[in-house]
Amino acid sequence: MKSIQYRGEITAFLSLMFVLMISFTAGILEASVIQSSKSMSRLETDRAVFSVFGEYQRKLMEEYHVFALEGSYGTGDYSEDNIVRRMHYYETGNIEHEITDIQYLTDNSGQAFREQVLAYMEQKYGISLIRNFTGLTAEWEECRIQENKMKEENKNTVEDIRELEVMSAENKEESSGNESAMDTDPFGCVNAIENAGILSIVLPRNMKLSGKTINLSSQLSYRNLITGRGNFPSRVNMAGMEEKLLFNEYVLENFLCAVSESEMESADSKPEDSEVKVSDDTSSRKERSLSYETEYIISGKNSDKENLEAVLMKIYLIRLALNYTYILGDEEKKAEAGALAGALSLLILNPELSEMIKQLVLFAWAAGESVVDIRTLLAGNRIPAVKDRESWQVSLGSLLTLGNGSEQIEGENQENGMSYKDYLRIFLFLSDTGKITMRTLDRVEENINKEFEMEFFRADQCVSKIQMDNTIQIYDELTYRYPVYFGYE
Repeated sequence: MKSIQYRGEITAFLSLMFVLMISFTAGILEASVIQSSKSMSRLETDRAVFSVFGEYQRKLMEEYHVFALEGSYGTGDYSEDNIVRRMHYYETGNIEHEITDIQYLTDNSGQAFREQVLAYMEQKYGISLIRNFTGLTAEWEECRIQENKMKEENKNTVEDIRELEVMSAENKEESSGNESAMDTDPFGCVNAIENAGILSIVLPRNMKLSGKTINLSSQLSYRNLITGRGNFPSRVNMAGMEEKLLFNEYVLENFLCAVSESEMESADSKPEDSEVKVSDDTSSRKERSLSYETEYIISGKNSDKENLEAVLMKIYLIRLALNYTYILGDEEKKAEAGALAGALSLLILNPELSEMIKQLVLFAWAAGESVVDIRTLLAGNRIPAVKDRESWQVSLGSLLTLGNGSEQIEGENQENGMSYKDYLRIFLFLSDTGKITMRTLDRVEENINKEFEMEFFRADQCVSKIQMDNTIQIYDELTYRYPVYFGYE
């Protein structure tokens, strides 16, 4: 039987094609494994970073509406490795994390903190909150000019009053039988402010001055801070007019001032629609380390007394400028001052000084009115920005006893006038943006430390944004490197 023979060319070709197909399929599978490993690595890293930053400091968010990761995790011992270890906790142990860029709440004069505050205020209130204030900023700038001008004017007037008192004392020695000119003293309140300070004369009867103090060296605006690195996207025009107004409203809403403190002490006597609202859980918290927090944010001194004194002196000089301008145009009051000045000039045997004394009396009268204005503000009431005959409260007779402790002029509420917080709003607007932001962070940090017994909390350990390089080893000689970014925005 004849055998059948087959040629082998087709079998070799098919074998070659089979090898190629296997190689191609293996290549596709390997590429799929690589891409799958890359994708899974990215997913694991994204999941981990969102989980880590989901552990934001709860009290910071609840009390001050700011998100940040407290990097010491309640220990006070901060390290960037804490964040990396926390990433690995969320099952990224096969991935190497390297933090390349990081931002803390305190970086760049509190930029991240300020951004979040502005975002919160815009979301909660919108621009309508500050609409009524935007047209007043030019007048507020004028207040700075008036304050500086009146500071010099007040200094010169005090010197003139001192010379007049010396002349009066000499006259009394020479004429022991005659009354001294300064026995009828219209300059008592000016002297009291100069000698004992503004607080000696302006506090309402029912207001108790706080004696609280803090250690400035421990405040973050004074101490050396942990600083971040890298460039992150940021909000533009952070110090614009609208941004400043919004941030200042946040300060007034979240921190105590002298008026809110006095109102808290006498809350039962205040109407329900009082300007200052006390939160329901205030009584359950520990007492804050400062009672005049907004005054601290403006002045930056270590005691409630000094901060209040600095703010009240600003108000006094502004009120003095406005009241002195008004009284110089009131012919009736000028006539009264002229009559008193004439009598005083005769008593010191210098009638030619009558006109000079008249101007001093008018200045002192404006100062007395300014003192009563401040008492009115500290009592939680309002005063008109510019006085008229009906709203003027201090008579010339009352001026003679103002400052000696015997008078009891408290001042009346002017329904459509300016409140104490309106003046705080002006001073916040006129202050340096960076200083206001950092001092606000001072109070946030200190309050969280004291009120919630979280002594470990430091604002410069609170992370707001982070950039990491991540590396995974797919094969022995094949690695994949990719970035990840997270920010509270």
